[in-house]
Amino acid sequence: MCLILFGYRTQPDIPLVVAANRDEFHGRASAQAGFWEDQPHILAGRDLVAGGTWLGCTTGGRFAALTNFSHPDDPPKARSRGLLAQEFLQSQIPATTYVDNLQAEAYSGFNLLVFDGKHLVYTTNQHLDKNGGMRTDVLKPGFYGLSNAELGAEWPKCVQGAQRLKYITRNRFDHSDLIKLLSDHSVPPDDQLPQRGRPIELERRGAPCFILGDEYGTRASTSIILAKDHLKFHEQGYLKQGQTGTRVSYEVAISPPLA
Repeated sequence: MCLILFGYRTQPDIPLVVAANRDEFHGRASAQAGFWEDQPHILAGRDLVAGGTWLGCTTGGRFAALTNFSHPDDPPKARSRGLLAQEFLQSQIPATTYVDNLQAEAYSGFNLLVFDGKHLVYTTNQHLDKNGGMRTDVLKPGFYGLSNAELGAEWPKCVQGAQRLKYITRNRFDHSDLIKLLSDHSVPPDDQLPQRGRPIELERRGAPCFILGDEYGTRASTSIILAKDHLKFHEQGYLKQGQTGTRVSYEVAISPPLA
């Protein structure tokens, strides 16, 4: 039940602000965010089980992030969804071209965000368009919340999270403000929870921005401030039941600067 809150071109010199929680089983092996030895221009966490990443940036100003959007008809031998983000970050392909060339049927259900420095593009292999193709949107400036349903789904943590991000960024803000935004453990009222035909107990468990648990929960909170000429990236790791883990911070120049 991951969460990505983001503001796109809402400030003149900051094309993208991101506050994201990664929710995962605590026992799943992964590497905290850092520059990859085999791809030193990539700054991201890494899934050590199936490969790829759930969120990352590059020193050239590219950004990619994804959430699971599973379906009973997911293919039994699907490619790792984390490769969707990794392969975009490795490339120099325009965002629109990249998503147009994806083989949607090779993956279990996903939401994908990719930014090439000019355009921020959302795509999903669920809720196909009228021609049976992937739903793809070149996003307009604004504030958004994305979880494990389509972009625009009115889940409380998406709607309220986007509103809170808008409020935070009206004035001077830093990474501590974004990490705090992601730390909300509160559960919305039952009548505001998603209606997906699942037991209400499961919907309550996945409803908070920050999920606590012994086996499954929020593993990392990441804040990204992508300005035209530099990138600030902070990741706070968490252990079981929200115990504070390792924190890493990076600030790097964007070369060449974004338009």
